[in-house]
Amino acid sequence: MFEIFFYAVPTVMIAGFGYSAFLLMRRARRVGRTWAHGLTAEGRCLRMYTTTRGGGGDTSVRTTLHHVYEFTTREGRTVRFEEDGGPATVVEGDFVTVRYLPEQPQRATARPPAPARLAVGTGFGVAFLGAAITFCVFFIATAHMTFSESGGLMP
Repeated sequence: MFEIFFYAVPTVMIAGFGYSAFLLMRRARRVGRTWAHGLTAEGRCLRMYTTTRGGGGDTSVRTTLHHVYEFTTREGRTVRFEEDGGPATVVEGDFVTVRYLPEQPQRATARPPAPARLAVGTGFGVAFLGAAITFCVFFIATAHMTFSESGGLMP
Protein backbone atom coordinates (compact mmCIF):
# COMPACT_ATOMS: atom_id res chain seq x y z
CA MET A 1 0.00 0.00 0.00
CA PHE A 2 2.85 2.36 0.82
CA GLU A 3 4.35 1.98 -2.65
CA ILE A 4 1.28 3.59 -4.23
CA PHE A 5 2.74 6.97 -3.23
CA PHE A 6 5.83 6.20 -5.31
CA TYR A 7 3.51 5.96 -8.31
CA ALA A 8 0.77 8.47 -7.51
CA VAL A 9 2.88 11.49 -6.53
CA PRO A 10 5.14 11.43 -9.61
CA THR A 11 2.11 10.78 -11.83
CA VAL A 12 0.35 13.85 -10.46
CA MET A 13 3.57 15.83 -10.94
CA ILE A 14 3.81 14.62 -14.55
CA ALA A 15 0.23 15.78 -15.15
CA GLY A 16 1.03 19.19 -13.63
CA PHE A 17 4.23 19.61 -15.64
CA GLY A 18 2.46 18.52 -18.82
CA TYR A 19 -0.37 20.98 -18.25
CA SER A 20 2.15 23.76 -17.55
CA ALA A 21 3.92 22.98 -20.83
CA PHE A 22 0.58 23.07 -22.63
CA LEU A 23 -0.27 26.48 -21.11
CA LEU A 24 3.19 27.83 -21.96
CA MET A 25 2.89 26.78 -25.60
CA ARG A 26 -0.69 28.05 -25.85
CA ARG A 27 0.34 31.46 -24.51
CA ALA A 28 3.30 31.65 -26.90
CA ARG A 29 1.06 30.75 -29.83
CA ARG A 30 -1.52 33.37 -28.83
CA VAL A 31 1.08 36.12 -28.37
CA GLY A 32 2.81 35.20 -31.64
CA ARG A 33 -0.49 35.23 -33.48
CA THR A 34 -1.35 38.60 -31.96
CA TRP A 35 1.98 40.03 -33.10
CA ALA A 36 1.66 38.58 -36.59
CA HIS A 37 -2.04 39.06 -37.34
CA GLY A 38 -3.36 41.48 -34.73
CA LEU A 39 -4.69 44.95 -35.23
CA THR A 40 -2.94 47.93 -33.72
CA ALA A 41 -4.36 50.75 -31.65
CA GLU A 42 -3.01 53.57 -29.58
CA GLY A 43 -3.18 52.71 -25.92
CA ARG A 44 -2.34 54.51 -22.73
CA CYS A 45 -0.65 53.28 -19.58
CA LEU A 46 -3.07 53.95 -16.74
CA ARG A 47 -1.06 52.46 -13.93
CA MET A 48 2.31 50.90 -13.24
CA TYR A 49 3.15 48.89 -10.13
CA THR A 50 5.44 46.14 -8.89
CA THR A 51 4.92 42.96 -6.92
CA THR A 52 7.59 41.07 -5.00
CA ARG A 53 7.96 37.43 -4.08
CA GLY A 54 10.47 35.63 -1.95
CA GLY A 55 13.05 37.23 0.27
CA GLY A 56 12.57 34.92 3.22
CA GLY A 57 15.67 33.28 4.65
CA ASP A 58 18.16 32.42 1.92
CA THR A 59 15.82 33.06 -1.03
CA SER A 60 16.22 36.06 -3.27
CA VAL A 61 13.55 38.66 -3.91
CA ARG A 62 11.86 38.58 -7.32
CA THR A 63 10.22 41.79 -8.45
CA THR A 64 7.71 41.82 -11.31
CA LEU A 65 6.65 45.00 -13.07
CA HIS A 66 2.97 45.29 -14.03
CA HIS A 67 1.23 47.78 -16.35
CA VAL A 68 -2.45 48.50 -16.75
CA TYR A 69 -3.31 49.72 -20.27
CA GLU A 70 -6.45 51.01 -21.91
CA PHE A 71 -7.24 51.34 -25.61
CA THR A 72 -10.21 51.66 -27.93
CA THR A 73 -10.84 49.01 -30.58
CA ARG A 74 -11.76 49.91 -34.15
CA GLU A 75 -15.37 49.13 -33.27
CA GLY A 76 -15.27 51.79 -30.53
CA ARG A 77 -15.13 49.44 -27.53
CA THR A 78 -12.89 50.57 -24.67
CA VAL A 79 -10.72 47.75 -23.35
CA ARG A 80 -8.55 47.71 -20.24
CA PHE A 81 -5.97 44.99 -19.66
CA GLU A 82 -3.03 44.24 -17.43
CA GLU A 83 0.32 42.92 -18.55
CA ASP A 84 3.29 41.88 -16.48
CA GLY A 85 6.95 41.94 -17.37
CA GLY A 86 6.74 45.05 -19.54
CA PRO A 87 9.47 47.65 -20.01
CA ALA A 88 10.40 49.83 -17.04
CA THR A 89 10.59 52.83 -19.38
CA VAL A 90 6.79 52.90 -19.78
CA VAL A 91 5.23 54.94 -16.97
CA GLU A 92 1.73 56.12 -16.17
CA GLY A 93 0.36 58.43 -18.85
CA ASP A 94 2.60 57.14 -21.66
CA PHE A 95 1.07 56.27 -25.00
CA VAL A 96 1.95 52.86 -26.42
CA THR A 97 1.10 50.75 -29.45
CA VAL A 98 -1.26 47.95 -28.50
CA ARG A 99 -1.72 44.83 -30.60
CA TYR A 100 -4.91 42.80 -30.28
CA LEU A 101 -6.98 40.21 -32.07
CA PRO A 102 -10.49 41.46 -32.90
CA GLU A 103 -12.09 38.34 -31.40
CA GLN A 104 -10.14 38.72 -28.11
CA PRO A 105 -9.28 42.37 -27.48
CA GLN A 106 -8.99 41.72 -23.73
CA ARG A 107 -5.89 39.59 -24.45
CA ALA A 108 -4.00 42.46 -26.05
CA THR A 109 -0.31 43.10 -25.63
CA ALA A 110 1.71 46.28 -25.50
CA ARG A 111 5.01 44.47 -25.81
CA PRO A 112 6.84 45.10 -29.06
CA PRO A 113 7.08 42.04 -31.32
CA ALA A 114 10.04 39.80 -30.46
CA PRO A 115 9.28 36.39 -32.00
CA ALA A 116 12.82 35.03 -31.57
CA ARG A 117 12.85 35.90 -27.87
CA LEU A 118 9.40 34.33 -27.46
CA ALA A 119 10.54 31.14 -29.20
CA VAL A 120 13.72 30.85 -27.12
CA GLY A 121 11.91 31.50 -23.84
CA THR A 122 9.17 29.03 -24.67
CA GLY A 123 11.73 26.47 -25.81
CA PHE A 124 13.71 26.70 -22.58
CA GLY A 125 10.52 26.48 -20.51
CA VAL A 126 9.25 23.42 -22.37
CA ALA A 127 12.71 21.80 -22.19
CA PHE A 128 12.83 22.33 -18.42
CA LEU A 129 9.35 20.87 -17.98
CA GLY A 130 10.27 17.97 -20.26
CA ALA A 131 13.34 17.25 -18.11
CA ALA A 132 11.14 17.28 -15.00
CA ILE A 133 8.71 14.84 -16.66
CA THR A 134 11.62 12.60 -17.68
CA PHE A 135 12.91 12.58 -14.10
CA CYS A 136 9.46 11.60 -12.80
CA VAL A 137 9.19 8.77 -15.34
CA PHE A 138 12.68 7.58 -14.37
CA PHE A 139 11.68 7.72 -10.70
CA ILE A 140 8.54 5.66 -11.33
CA ALA A 141 10.50 3.08 -13.35
CA THR A 142 13.16 2.81 -10.65
CA ALA A 143 10.55 2.47 -7.92
CA HIS A 144 8.75 -0.20 -9.94
CA MET A 145 11.94 -2.21 -10.40
CA THR A 146 12.78 -1.87 -6.70
CA PHE A 147 9.33 -3.05 -5.63
CA SER A 148 9.36 -5.90 -8.16
CA GLU A 149 12.75 -7.20 -6.99
CA SER A 150 11.85 -6.99 -3.31
CA GLY A 151 8.50 -8.74 -3.64
CA GLY A 152 6.50 -5.55 -3.11
CA LEU A 153 8.24 -4.47 0.09
CA MET A 154 10.71 -1.69 0.60
CA PRO A 155 14.25 -3.08 1.14
